[in-house]
Amino acid sequence: MYVRKLNKATDHRLALLKNLVRFLLQKGKIQTTFARAKEVGVLTEKIITKSKCNTLHNRRNVLAFLDDETVVSSLFSEIAPKFSQRNGGYTRINKLGPRRGDAAEMALIELMPV
Repeated sequence: MYVRKLNKATDHRLALLKNLVRFLLQKGKIQTTFARAKEVGVLTEKIITKSKCNTLHNRRNVLAFLDDETVVSSLFSEIAPKFSQRNGGYTRINKLGPRRGDAAEMALIELMPV
């Protein structure tokens, strides 16, 4: 399912990516490393595509992934209807340059404006 291992154990990596997706859907944009941003973008695209069809099955699948009812309800009621005419490309990644401490490539990932 995931291509990049991000130098983390599987359970830590999955928890990290779920939290980053949840924060992205809550805030609209987050700043993280470029490798993490690419993985978060893939997962967010899948979650938004699934939430465009408001069925009980899709809602339960998204809730099982995100574990936060407020984010899921706002996703199905506010975020997904904005992207109803779009067939993908819900996120945008902008490179910010190297981080000061360890020179890791930083990026800003955000939901596309409609």
